[in-house]
Amino acid sequence: MVFAEGETALRAEEVTDDVLDEDELAELGDDDDAAKDLADDTDFFIAEKGLMQDIGRYLGTVLGPRGKMPEPLDPDDDVVEVITRLKNTVQLRSGERRTFHTRVGAEDMSAEDISDNIDVIIRRLHADLEKGPLNVDTIYVKTTMGPAVEVA
Repeated sequence: MVFAEGETALRAEEVTDDVLDEDELAELGDDDDAAKDLADDTDFFIAEKGLMQDIGRYLGTVLGPRGKMPEPLDPDDDVVEVITRLKNTVQLRSGERRTFHTRVGAEDMSAEDISDNIDVIIRRLHADLEKGPLNVDTIYVKTTMGPAVEVA
């Protein structure tokens, strides 16, 4: 989801249909249920720096607790490049829990591509943890509606 106007909005529409301007942002801010649905259904947000104050005012109470405040976009940043980078990014969050959940692929991907994604995620997780692989007890993979299968 991109919050932008003018040239930035036009460039963003080349790679995503989810572009809102300042007026649509204000309308969304007036509808808490729609804002919550949008926050739950959207993986990341990008916003022009000039709109960040309005986003905080209208959507801060919805996006903030979900950890989904927009990434600010400088005027000289390429919005297409930022969107592409974020689409190819995986976020792992656990908070106080010892369990991580993340999406590793999509239905239209080959098994090999999904396997490669899992391998990259595990290597990065091991690199970021204090004791590396010793911090990981078990790894499961599951489809959205399927059972979890232990793989490590």
